[in-house]
Amino acid sequence: LLTGQLHPSIGKVMVLGIDASKEPQRLKANIGIVPESESPPSYLTPLEFLEFVGRLRGLKLLQSKIEHWLDWFGMNEKRDTICKDLSKGQKQKVMLASAFIHEPKLLFLDEPFANLDPIYQRKCRKWLLDHVERGGTIFMCSHVLEVAEKLCTRMAIIDKGKVLASGTVEDLKKSSIESLED
Repeated sequence: LLTGQLHPSIGKVMVLGIDASKEPQRLKANIGIVPESESPPSYLTPLEFLEFVGRLRGLKLLQSKIEHWLDWFGMNEKRDTICKDLSKGQKQKVMLASAFIHEPKLLFLDEPFANLDPIYQRKCRKWLLDHVERGGTIFMCSHVLEVAEKLCTRMAIIDKGKVLASGTVEDLKKSSIESLED
């Protein structure tokens, strides 16, 4: 609903002052999305996919942004490899680069560290924390509570579609039996 991919059955969803169901393209131009199991198109290279995303978003200085993110994710040697031949971690890096390339105010990340090695998990965590310090907002889904504790200021614990608890990380830790897991 928040990314404009589904329409509400009642009411409306406003994100960044944009009606998500009436203006999904405008909304998507202003957010970054990394779905849990999505991969870049298998028939494009990382370079081609980032060019596509950048042109779709109307980015200025596109080539320098592409070069920055390919370098940042250590993908220069794979820039011209078709995505179907990339590892899962390399595909995840391409998806993250496509969400970060326009430095949107709002990011929706579903298991963003899946398949990333520890070095890039840490590097991405730092970038995300810096992004928030620069005024950005991140909605993140993670089954790894340790990751959520390191990154989130507020969280909701959801089980079978029901919110079991929500609040600041500190408040949730105080109210937990032993840990957030409990």
